Amino acid sequence: MSENKVAIGFGIASKNNNGDWLEAYYPFPMLNPTDALLADLRAVTLSAEGQNATVELFSQDLNDLIDRLDKHPETKSWLYQGMEWMSSVQPIVLVISELQKPPETVPEIYLHLHLLSHRLVKPHSISLEGIFGKLPNVAWTNLGPIDLSELKGRVAEARGQGKFIAVKSVDKFPQMTDYVVPAGVRIGDASRIRLGAYLGEGTTVMHEGFVNFNAGTLGTGMIEGRISAGVVVGKGTDIGGGASTMGTLSGGNSVIISLGENCLVGANAGVGIPLGDRCTVEAGLYVTGGSKVSVLDDQGKEVKKVKAGELAGMNDLLFRRNSISGAIECLTNKKAIALNEELHSNN
Repeated sequence: MSENKVAIGFGIASKNNNGDWLEAYYPFPMLNPTDALLADLRAVTLSAEGQNATVELFSQDLNDLIDRLDKHPETKSWLYQGMEWMSSVQPIVLVISELQKPPETVPEIYLHLHLLSHRLVKPHSISLEGIFGKLPNVAWTNLGPIDLSELKGRVAEARGQGKFIAVKSVDKFPQMTDYVVPAGVRIGDASRIRLGAYLGEGTTVMHEGFVNFNAGTLGTGMIEGRISAGVVVGKGTDIGGGASTMGTLSGGNSVIISLGENCLVGANAGVGIPLGDRCTVEAGLYVTGGSKVSVLDDQGKEVKKVKAGELAGMNDLLFRRNSISGAIECLTNKKAIALNEELHSNN
């Protein structure tokens, strides 16, 4: 991860009937505030320098915060939002977070996820350690988040009033577009993009595409397959229909799978190793780190056999399956601009 960063979030949140946090929404999260603003916010939260803070703001606290924000020109949007929220029936929350530390509270976790989807930080640049154990499983409905233990009562109450509650999903993560809609993207099915996804400008995610949290695209690309947790896809790279990438939660373990620029993962293919730039994996072929690969020269003769993991991160590779022998082969991607001398080395 990169150098220490501080983020602040001023938002509106939800709790269950026991007073436990369910989620939080930050329309204007801020990265690396000025020292003066941070000092004023710490005075509101009563937190010392270097401490993370999550506080619920009641009327007097909110008035104090609004007075302090008025002195800082960078918080005009916050100031307006604070005025709008003065009579809110939902909890108002203020979070200060040192981003290299594991987030401790649900509102702090949601701030980290917002930062990713707002493109203020890139995947793997901030801590998300331990968030699965801290996030509650929530029913995401047309009326907002509902604690699972309270769902049956809420449904019955709504029915009695002639209303209907539609449960969109039951998950620890909501869909991104209920919180953040980044500029310059197209999304066929918003339910398949989790909050905490990073979608670079120019990205198109088709209806069967999926993007998990702490993962995504760094620029233009066509995503018709799956970008798993932790996977980062470079500009100009396409993932074909039914294709998948092995994430840190699905077998990649501590290995960070990344795809370089201008790559193609064919339909129903899969990638379990990092790829460099201008690489192609043919349709239907799944390449894992332990896959045995025959490396071919430009005349189609085998140079050596290696595990695919030994080719991780190299540029200009074409992975294909021999239609007669069934062996996985790797050779120079003829569509690439430059040849990959390292691939053909016998060392």
